[in-house]
Amino acid sequence: MFFRQLAAREATLSYLFGCGSCHVAVAVDPVLGDEDWFLAEAAKQDVKITHVIDTHVHADHYSGGRALAEKCGGVYCLHESNVGRVNFPFEPLQDGQRIDVGNVYIDVLHTPGHTPDSICLLVTDKRRMGEEAAAPWFVVTGDTLFVGAVGRPDLAGRGMATSMEMAGQIWDSLHAKLLTLPNEMELYAGHVAGSVCGAGISGKPGSTLGFERRWNPMLSLDRAAFVEALTKEIPPRPAEMDRMVQANLGLDHG
Repeated sequence: MFFRQLAAREATLSYLFGCGSCHVAVAVDPVLGDEDWFLAEAAKQDVKITHVIDTHVHADHYSGGRALAEKCGGVYCLHESNVGRVNFPFEPLQDGQRIDVGNVYIDVLHTPGHTPDSICLLVTDKRRMGEEAAAPWFVVTGDTLFVGAVGRPDLAGRGMATSMEMAGQIWDSLHAKLLTLPNEMELYAGHVAGSVCGAGISGKPGSTLGFERRWNPMLSLDRAAFVEALTKEIPPRPAEMDRMVQANLGLDHG
């Protein structure tokens, strides 16, 4: 497996990884304007980008997902809850679905809370330990779990009651999906410090679930305390959020 992380605008982290021996790759959360970086890195690795995945419909930056998919000939993917919501065709992803990328496979985890459509991607390299004993290597957590923090719950913009409901969903997603994974699991999130998508995010671009269990203050709270803490001091809404969401839904010209 090869793995690339790109530090992009708005403190966003994007990813390109895949199977060099089978010449295929996946791009995750590309920012608009960075398409040529992905194409250049794919060319260096002699791989074709077969899938472009956004972990959710972003509210803090313009997605380059559809533009990259058009340029590379791959399929653009979102969680299936966006069917009928977005104004363009896409490949709907389901919770528990497996995407094969050569000797790499990706298990889709639906983790609502930051947004209703949020997903995380659990990645396994079959050649690392042999196919029979292969175990997941890392998880791309989008805006659900950050290094040192968790995603904000208010971007639906429907008031405190909805924010509290979404905060509870984040707790459920964390404890039902991500925190069931082993301590040694590497974690790569969608943002570093400077992002408006969460409060208290670290500047470090990766971690492990074990480290986060020990030091991330939000992960030791019970559900009620978690909801209270996450909704107590919500950061200002992202600049141009409404315009960005409309564009990422494909509704800016439709």
